[in-house]
Amino acid sequence: MKGLIKLGRLFYGIGIIALGVHQLIIKDFRSEILSPFPAWAHQYPAFSILTGIVLILAGIIISGIVTIKFIDTRKVCLYLGFAFLVAFVVSHLPFIFIFNTDKTNATQIWINAIEELTYSGGAFVLAGSYSANKSESKFDKFLEKLIPVGRIFYSLLMLLFGLSHFLFAEFVSTMVPKWLPGTMFWTYFVGVALICSGISIIFKLWIKPISLLLALMLLLFVLFFHIQDAVANPTIGGGNEIVRAIIALLFCGIALVIALTNDSKKELLTSEAI
Repeated sequence: MKGLIKLGRLFYGIGIIALGVHQLIIKDFRSEILSPFPAWAHQYPAFSILTGIVLILAGIIISGIVTIKFIDTRKVCLYLGFAFLVAFVVSHLPFIFIFNTDKTNATQIWINAIEELTYSGGAFVLAGSYSANKSESKFDKFLEKLIPVGRIFYSLLMLLFGLSHFLFAEFVSTMVPKWLPGTMFWTYFVGVALICSGISIIFKLWIKPISLLLALMLLLFVLFFHIQDAVANPTIGGGNEIVRAIIALLFCGIALVIALTNDSKKELLTSEAI
């Protein structure tokens, strides 16, 4: 089980790397990283490229692909989570409530915003899987208080995805693999599973088994849907479908870490223990 935490970190780190690489390719911010507001940030590719490089470096460190002794991975997770949270507050929320004049795409705009919040929550969840440094600053201690909120940020997206299976059932059913009979059944079944998972994680109800099952389901999504879609459409949006497949793996990784660090009957696992 302890190895699953490392696997979760790897999945999350690879997802962050993918986000950064994609921004280098498209030379702009991904829609969930930064909304159309502020417009000037999208006019100068240097901002998105620099952000992409930072994401790549953070992802490499979090994934464990490279170990750098003098870098505190817990702090990297805390700062990354804070950066995503700031972007959510100063970019997505103003755009949603003030600057967005096109209400026809409101659903996708909200999904983008909640997805950014999920990246933030995932970083805080991962930070909680490492032991605290005794020499933390006041700002670090402030960020520590956001670690328990990480799983709630993550759950919001699961709830949103689950509800979408009912609100847009006909569209979602087209994503079910053709070889699988009963497309509408699986559409509603997955919707219920996602909603129940979100509620379970928020209230810590059977959180370990539910989160492990959620991670397994998300991994199956990657294997039987996202990979096929990425292979069929590898160049659309500068490789966006490939990135989406890796992001699904990122969500899987967060669920794994939640399962093994938020068991209400046990103390938080630390990096020394693994």
